Amino acid sequence: MRNTSDPSATTVDETQEPILEGQIDTEYTIGQDNIEGSVGPFGFDIHNPVFVISALSVIAFVAFTLIFPDAATAVFGMLFSGVTKGFDWFFIGSANIFVILCLVLVVSPYGKVRLGGRDAKPDFGYIGWFSMLFAAGMGIGLMFYGVSEPLSHFSSSLGGVSIGEDGVRTDWAPLGAAASPEEAVRLGMAASIGHWGLHPWAIYAIVGLSLALFSYNKGLPLTIRSVFYPIFGERVWGWPGHIIDILAVFATLFGLATSLGLGAVQANAGFHKVFGVPIDPTVQVILIIGITSIALFSVVRGLEAGVKLLSEINMGLAFGLLLFVFLAGPTLLLMTDLGDFLLAYIQYLPALANPVGRDDVNFMQGWTSFYWAWWISWSPFVGMFIARVSRGRTVREFLISVLLIPSMVCVIWMSVFGGTAVSQVIRDGYTAAQQADLPLQFFAMLDALPLASITSFIGIILVIVFFVTSSDSGSLVIDAITSGGKVDAPAPQRVFWCVFEGIVAIVLLLSAGGLKSLQSMVISTGLPFTIVLLVMCVAIWRGLASEPR
Repeated sequence: MRNTSDPSATTVDETQEPILEGQIDTEYTIGQDNIEGSVGPFGFDIHNPVFVISALSVIAFVAFTLIFPDAATAVFGMLFSGVTKGFDWFFIGSANIFVILCLVLVVSPYGKVRLGGRDAKPDFGYIGWFSMLFAAGMGIGLMFYGVSEPLSHFSSSLGGVSIGEDGVRTDWAPLGAAASPEEAVRLGMAASIGHWGLHPWAIYAIVGLSLALFSYNKGLPLTIRSVFYPIFGERVWGWPGHIIDILAVFATLFGLATSLGLGAVQANAGFHKVFGVPIDPTVQVILIIGITSIALFSVVRGLEAGVKLLSEINMGLAFGLLLFVFLAGPTLLLMTDLGDFLLAYIQYLPALANPVGRDDVNFMQGWTSFYWAWWISWSPFVGMFIARVSRGRTVREFLISVLLIPSMVCVIWMSVFGGTAVSQVIRDGYTAAQQADLPLQFFAMLDALPLASITSFIGIILVIVFFVTSSDSGSLVIDAITSGGKVDAPAPQRVFWCVFEGIVAIVLLLSAGGLKSLQSMVISTGLPFTIVLLVMCVAIWRGLASEPR
């Protein structure tokens, strides 16, 4: 396969394929560096050396954590502290750049460019497309933090500012805290929405748009390295590209492992609430194994039959639960507060997005820096998945759909679930959710509403299916990266990555640090990939500028 970036060129010699307008001239052929073969009945088609280095590194990491648990825990703690404290400004500033670039592209002439060429048609309808975007991008996290984060920020904002002996703030309140309960609610919701609104979806949009553009329009393989062709040229097929793809595998794997660990903890809490199952690491391991097994079935079925179906089922369940809480909770208050919370988000956004000169260090480092690193570590997975399902959309349609619509869904989700929980505390005096452990807060909020057992069980199902969609989507993406951009590689490779996602989640969850270990690894892999995303911004602009008018 030989392509060209010369718009005037339409054909080459008789031995070469016709060249499409706007494509990049490269001698590289998808899969040319791959190793093909079989082990017994199982075939493989893997990129050398991306698959080999990635797989061996993950296996070595698992072995190190199991053999030297104390040393591993110390390393995890050091990484988390060092990265969040030393690079908080970098994460927050970079995320601002991603949002600004997306908004500029929406209103620019580049918004008319169609992913896949002028005549490309979308592969999926809007319902299926939105379902897959949302299920892959936010699922487990919204279930885990949808109640707990608004409650946490409300409580810390109401608690005010406290200064330690060294003059550094010791409280966790965002910005300067709040002077009244009413303002604590607004600030708490603004901070919560800030972590789930424009910024994370801009991170996903940057990766998704760049991959779709350079794969569908420029004719390059659907791998992270392809985006950097305008920067490195043909060298992108060598070690510079190998390093980029390996970083993408690590970021994706540990980002997924963090979410799977959170999902297992919350599913365990739900089973404890409904069925009395003990909250125990052994139960969480059994859950990860069981749910990973379900994900394997979906992985083998593929994108259309597996991921799309599960995503649509989950969106239906999530919307049903959202509607129930809205109607069974303080409906009139939520209708009023929804607009107020959105205005609060807009009001506080400049201060919350400020990367320098702030004194709310615990909130800035422990919440925002962690979130941005988490979203960035998820971005290769979510971005590539979004790219795979977004052929045929214009750049403007893509960015509006990926950036603004999911952000509004997150605003509504946080406002309904978090707003209901905060209302229970302020107006009803019901503090069970506020006082519960973090994984139980979602179910404690439902406990104060009618049909608590039924809705809690639906919540468990949502967590499990979000778990499955994240695992199988991630496996498809990692497999594409480690097979040199092929999207039809043998199924055993996807099974391998699906299994190891579960293994890494189990190993980190069982380490002495538990959830802290999960957070440490996602922060550590998010840092180098932030640099990758910043260079991606330059590549996107160059790629769009070279598109035929």
